[in-house]
Amino acid sequence: MSDPLNERLNQILDRIISDDFLSGKGIGNETPFYIFDYPPEDELRVRDFLRTLLEHIPKKRHGLRVKHVDLFDFVMDYLKSRNLLDKAIQMQREKGNEALKKALAGPLHETKLSSLFAEVAQPADHDLVILSGVGTVWPLLRSHSLLNNLQPVMGETPLVMFYPGRYDGLSLRLFGKIKSDNYYRAFRLVPQ
Repeated sequence: MSDPLNERLNQILDRIISDDFLSGKGIGNETPFYIFDYPPEDELRVRDFLRTLLEHIPKKRHGLRVKHVDLFDFVMDYLKSRNLLDKAIQMQREKGNEALKKALAGPLHETKLSSLFAEVAQPADHDLVILSGVGTVWPLLRSHSLLNNLQPVMGETPLVMFYPGRYDGLSLRLFGKIKSDNYYRAFRLVPQ
């Protein structure tokens, strides 16, 4: 019996290390953003695959400069650096999720985070940026808003976002249920 997710995962390595992919060939003047969507129930499989992928990239393409950013870790590190993490945890315990979401809306606004993301990802110093942790950081951070704000800071560096949900080329549906605003500037990394 074939496993459609496994078949798609097995196509990623050769695709992202190819010269055509890294140079943006075939996408015109579009921003080189790619989304690999997958069923959210396969999150743990994809996390395992991502670890393996990051180990195999340097073996298959020596010298390729790859940066992996886990959005959850990125947000936690940012909140720690601003001395907000402990306060956020306390607020969530005392006042709940909605109060926390509202309180962090300013500090975690995507326009602020995009420049911080650029500092962490350093797209000018890397050939490829891989983004994960989209589901674990939701609802504090919305991936479609972040992608919109990353376009000016990423330059020509390809960005691949692993997305637990559906991307139909027009809109994102996190966990297959939560519809985001339209986002049509990314390409599907591997078709279904």
